[in-house]
Amino acid sequence: MKYVVELRASGISPVEQDFYDKFSDCGNMLPAGLGRFLAQFRQDRSSAVCQVHGFPVDDVAVGPTPAHWERQEGHRSTLDSDIYLAMCATALGSPFAWATLQRGRMVQDIFPIRGDEQRESGHGSQAFLMFHTDDAFRPDSCDYLLLFGIRNHDHTPTYVASVRDVCLSDDDRQLLNEERFHIVPDDEHIRQLELRTPDAPALQGAREMRDHPQSVPVLFGDPDDPFVRLDAPYMRCVGDDPDARRALAALAAELERVRRPVVVAPGSLLVLDNHIGVHARESFTARYDGTDRWLRKIIVSRDLSGEGLGSAGRIRF
Repeated sequence: MKYVVELRASGISPVEQDFYDKFSDCGNMLPAGLGRFLAQFRQDRSSAVCQVHGFPVDDVAVGPTPAHWERQEGHRSTLDSDIYLAMCATALGSPFAWATLQRGRMVQDIFPIRGDEQRESGHGSQAFLMFHTDDAFRPDSCDYLLLFGIRNHDHTPTYVASVRDVCLSDDDRQLLNEERFHIVPDDEHIRQLELRTPDAPALQGAREMRDHPQSVPVLFGDPDDPFVRLDAPYMRCVGDDPDARRALAALAAELERVRRPVVVAPGSLLVLDNHIGVHARESFTARYDGTDRWLRKIIVSRDLSGEGLGSAGRIRF
């Protein structure tokens, strides 16, 4: 892509907010065919996922998979990949980040971290990462999640499933449309701040959402074409309601039935509609030798302008 040279020469990384202030329209720099493909995906909300292949990634040039997201070597080795990711993200809407994760970096790391093997997060490995929508505890969770493959030698799959493909009874659909469920922040939103910046205002907000969650429906919007919020390890039924538990179990079984594997290979981009699709990840054994699975991630809102947050590149929470 000819415009990558221009963006690279700016000296500003897509990891930084400033990149989106200066290049808020960089989605327009995409090749015409790719730009049309992403625009069509954005307009047609019947699809939960799309994938783009063929971005260049040099396995040697990017260097070893880092040991931790708080790494000293910086992010220069993935600069071109991050530029491709940012261009695609801005074509879909307004990229943003949570202040509670990876110090609010706009593009973030997904790879196994030693000691986190059993955690239900992108840094776990031995634990199967259960079906979820990103940041389901937030009423303003992202519309799109973009995952860019840097390394995946073992072809570890991501599983995707669309809520539009499930078959549920009328009773279960009704229950799932009612405010019978609590979803709390996953551990990473709280643990990262507790370890590094315990005085951060965002930590208080995350704890409040954990300790006093609002009751929410799992399915919402048009009953015939619903949206979904789900995070199995971090949700419970209000009052341990057996009917709600049954409906939630029925949904989980259906998502398992319709799931399909997608491998985010080096140079491929997976785009998920975070309100239609749920995703999971197979367990694997991390080697911690520089060859482990490594993805780069960015999240996008279809439109932040109505929230007084500008067009893109904003840290929220």
